[in-house]
Amino acid sequence: MAKKYRRQPMSTATRNLIEYGLVILGSFFVALAFNVFLLPNNIASGGVAGISTITKGVFGWEPGLVQGLLNVPLFLIGVIILGKNFGLKSFVGTILLPFFVYLTSGLDPATPNPLLGAIFGGMGVGLGLGIVFRGRASTGGIDLAAQVLHKYTHLPLGVSLALLDGMIVITSAFVFSVEEGLYALIGLFATSRTIDFVQVGLNTSKNVMIISDYVEDIRKAILNEIDRGVTVMEASGGYTDQSRKIIMCVVQQNEFTKLTKSVKMIDPGAFVVAMNATEVLGEGFKTS
Repeated sequence: MAKKYRRQPMSTATRNLIEYGLVILGSFFVALAFNVFLLPNNIASGGVAGISTITKGVFGWEPGLVQGLLNVPLFLIGVIILGKNFGLKSFVGTILLPFFVYLTSGLDPATPNPLLGAIFGGMGVGLGLGIVFRGRASTGGIDLAAQVLHKYTHLPLGVSLALLDGMIVITSAFVFSVEEGLYALIGLFATSRTIDFVQVGLNTSKNVMIISDYVEDIRKAILNEIDRGVTVMEASGGYTDQSRKIIMCVVQQNEFTKLTKSVKMIDPGAFVVAMNATEVLGEGFKTS
């Protein structure tokens, strides 16, 4: 029988280089979309960027400075209160985004039409954030505040984030106009859908089936690194009729990239099938 060789995974240095590149590229896209689409049309579609749009309209404050003054403390509060290791890449994203906002602040608006600004600005921000998430990082901001709210109120994380973003959008409607507040909602929706598309398509969850010769290593990685439950099923090969095990795991959209990277780190030759899961009930997902 021919000896089976395990292909070497990507080196840590190469993987880190790629992920830092994604964080830099994604942060730049977010800043660019903000300055050429959202800010010129007074579209405060949630987040720290939305707050900086409002303060620009009311006080004339530089958005890049406002975002920097808010992002860094929010990141530090997240580290202290939540007790999580957000990592150096997330801190880099937290610093880079306000810097790129300041760097691109002199660019001409792409369109004076607020509807186009909301749609394409929201898509641009979503594209940038999706790229940052694929680099296993974040740009700080209001999502950290939502996690703090979630911890102390026990509201679902999605509800906490929606409440904070909703407050920003409502404030923008008072500061600018109801119409611009409605455009902000369009921008917020476009951002959310584009992030989903960049991550794993249009569905929020994936049912993942993994066939590998390293079942135990992958099982431990999913339990410890992804913090998701797994089901190990007995199966037999249709051609060889040999017994083997299959891992089944359901993950949310923002966990899918991390899961596949963890699997490929352990077994680059693993056979992975991901199926759309449009309705998932149970612990860690919807409860009813």
